[in-house]
Amino acid sequence: MKIISINAGSSSLKFQLYTMPEETVLISGLFERIGLDKASYTLKLNDQKIKAEVELKNHDDAVDILLNKLIELNVIEKYEDITAVGHRVVHGGSIYSESVLLTEESINEIDKLSDLAPLHNPANLSAIKTFVKKIPSAKNVAVFDTAFHQTMPEESYLYGGPYEWYSKYQFRKYGFHGTSHRYIASRLSILLGKDKVNAITCHLGNGASICAIKEGKSYDTSMGFTPNSGLIMGTRSGDFDFTGIPYIMNKTNTTFEEVLDTLNKKSGFLGISEVSSDSRNIEDGIAQNDERCIRTQKLYVKRIVEYIAKYYVLLGGVDAISFSGGIGEKAIQTRKDIIDELSALNIFIDEEKNNVRDDERLISSDKSSVKVFIVPTDEELMIARDTYEIVG
Repeated sequence: MKIISINAGSSSLKFQLYTMPEETVLISGLFERIGLDKASYTLKLNDQKIKAEVELKNHDDAVDILLNKLIELNVIEKYEDITAVGHRVVHGGSIYSESVLLTEESINEIDKLSDLAPLHNPANLSAIKTFVKKIPSAKNVAVFDTAFHQTMPEESYLYGGPYEWYSKYQFRKYGFHGTSHRYIASRLSILLGKDKVNAITCHLGNGASICAIKEGKSYDTSMGFTPNSGLIMGTRSGDFDFTGIPYIMNKTNTTFEEVLDTLNKKSGFLGISEVSSDSRNIEDGIAQNDERCIRTQKLYVKRIVEYIAKYYVLLGGVDAISFSGGIGEKAIQTRKDIIDELSALNIFIDEEKNNVRDDERLISSDKSSVKVFIVPTDEELMIARDTYEIVG
């Protein structure tokens, strides 16, 4: 059975095509700058990388090119060879605690939830509707970023405002990156040989979040009502005192929308360092003794350590801490900086084991009371597995 995993953004579409249940990747790729100038795609087939600039007015164009390329490259003979399509959907609200087969009713529900994720759900829906139209025979499944966190207790997801804000308007912590945290939890269970792990999973990339895993389920997470809360990220501020917004509006003569845009797109690494939103450039700056980059790294590490320490106490200790995502999997010094700050919890890193990128492995020292792992995440595989389980 061929299943394609789709991760659609407002101007992008990432995919992987699998044979299931073997979980063999046949081809993967990324369409970028959809609806913008200089749109392009990159396909990876075996050891071959295919790149091209194309006109992509919308997601329909991207899916058309994608499906035609699959035939041209002899990956499939016809569209109908794809049995099912698994879609990453950012927000499932409080409605969806697991992946679901998409129907007209569930598509309408996702549309209604767009108020909670105005930048993401409409893009997800655009891709869903395109695949429904292009391959009518294929089943479509929604895999929600928020679903894994629906196991959080009230004390984890409620805010300190009036309760009716939650009961009437669904204002609460939802958490994101749930598909990644769920995948990591499943891998840690295998690595530790334990069914129900207690762990702290750190998904660190341009977007970043930390999850407290209690007996294999999400107990708390750093992202909240939106993906902007929690850790410092590439361009997002993370936790921020909301009363500072009117203060900054007055001082800079800007609107609320402009300040919000700044907190989402011009803060984090970019705003603090005034250099770049890319952690690799921050690392390069640190190597050159750039004070702005050093400042950014210290603040970034401190926020991560604060969340790990808090979740360690909430969980009453943990079996493991893991690092995933672009930074978590690649940034050797960042992992060391974080673990070095956790020595009070008797957690230590083995520098030789840690000297690696993109490799699943144990990196804690023998004297560490908690095992520390690098676990490369695979959200697309998790989407394919859920899709196969539902339609297979």
